[in-house]
Parts: sequence; C-alpha cells; structure tokens
Amino acid sequence: MGTLRDILDAAARGVFPPPDGGTTVVPQEGARDAGVLSFTAHSVVFTDEDPAWVYAALEAAGCDPLAATLNPLFLAAFLRRTGRTMDTVDALLVAAPLPGEPEIALKELAGDHPRVAYARRRRDDVRAWTADGGVVVLGRGVAGRLEVSVEVDEDVRHRGLGRTLVTAARQLAGEPLWAQVSPGNARSARAFQAAGYRQAGAEALLLPR
Repeated sequence: MGTLRDILDAAARGVFPPPDGGTTVVPQEGARDAGVLSFTAHSVVFTDEDPAWVYAALEAAGCDPLAATLNPLFLAAFLRRTGRTMDTVDALLVAAPLPGEPEIALKELAGDHPRVAYARRRRDDVRAWTADGGVVVLGRGVAGRLEVSVEVDEDVRHRGLGRTLVTAARQLAGEPLWAQVSPGNARSARAFQAAGYRQAGAEALLLPR
C-alpha cells in the first residue's frame, strides 16, 4: 500500500485501500501530523507509535472493526498515548485542479489574517487571497498534500461566494486539492460539493499540544 502520501495520492485518483475491514498502520510523514484516515471498510492510522499498540488499543475498544478507528474509546486512548489534541472528525474531500483563471478577482494577502494565522499552525507554505467578502487559503498539510480553507463574511453569505472561492482554489492549485470539513457544517459541505469536490473518507487529525 506504500507510504501515507502514496495512499493519499491514490485516493485522489479514486483508488482506495481494499474494503476488507482492516486497519493499516503507517509512519507519520512529519512530526506535526498524526491521526486516522477512514475509507470505505478500511482505515489507515498514521503514527510513529508501535503498530502493536495500535492494534491492541483497537481491540480494547471492543466495537465494530469497521468503526473502531474513529470510535471515541480508541481516539481517547490515542490522544492519551501521544499527548496530542484534536478538534473533531472531519469529512475529507478532494478535487482535481482546474484550468483557466478564477472568475473572481483575488488579491494575495501579504499580512496576517485570523484565517491565515490558523492555517499556519496546521500547514506549511501557506498562501492566502482575499476577495470582496471572503478569504481563500492554500497550504501544505498532512503528508505534504495541498489543502484549502475558506472564510466568507456573514453579511455576504448565501450568494454563492463560498462556492466561487473553492472553485478558484482549484484553478490556483495545479494538483489535487484537499479539504477537511466538519460534518455538521452543512453550508460549507454544500459549497465544496457544488464546486466539484468529492468525499474521499473521514479524518481525525491529532496535533501536538
């Protein structure tokens, strides 16, 4: 199955791990990011912990093997073991790059912005652009994959700006582009889906405290 990056690159092409109910453990590709990728009937745990510990903790969770890696009992044990923290389990989406220029005028941000500062805690090589009422941010996240996030001002919501921004991100990217969306954030999920992003799986990202 290869490295974590190999697995992600294959998933971006629509090639996923075998749906055999199993769990694959692979090393982290950097000190910052550890966690769980959950695909259809197969999970990938990326960590520098002993794989034997991972499998023992999954068994100790005592739940359906298909759901064990995202079970709160396993995630709590994983957090204690690593001394890390996490926010939530995200839907993981991916889209191919698009040709052409964005239909919306974008100005690259040179200074700090709250969304940019947040991205820099989780990503490398962060770049951000602003449009009238919104910000789009690109950066290198898990295993060096290119990730996107957006922010739309409250007073211009419901006008399609989010969809326009995440479409523009595909034109800026030049390679597969990933997004992590909280499952409860229906507005954001709809914007990404309308812009052609498709769900690849789910992800629990563990970060250093």
